[in-house]
Amino acid sequence: MDTTQFLKGKTAIVTGAGRGIGRAIARRLGVAGTHVVVASRTSNEIDDTRLMIERGGGRALAVPC
Repeated sequence: MDTTQFLKGKTAIVTGAGRGIGRAIARRLGVAGTHVVVASRTSNEIDDTRLMIERGGGRALAVPC
């Protein structure tokens, strides 16, 4: 089974999604069709990540924690 098909329509929570590896994982999940909840301590960074996912056609929710 193609991993992309497995992830499509699922929901994932990615912590540390404001930058670095967390951001890269969140963006890749968004491309795969996963609904992504991005969490980080800095709200402006996760807002940027959320916008990147949405501009790529994905769905995302930013949650500062």
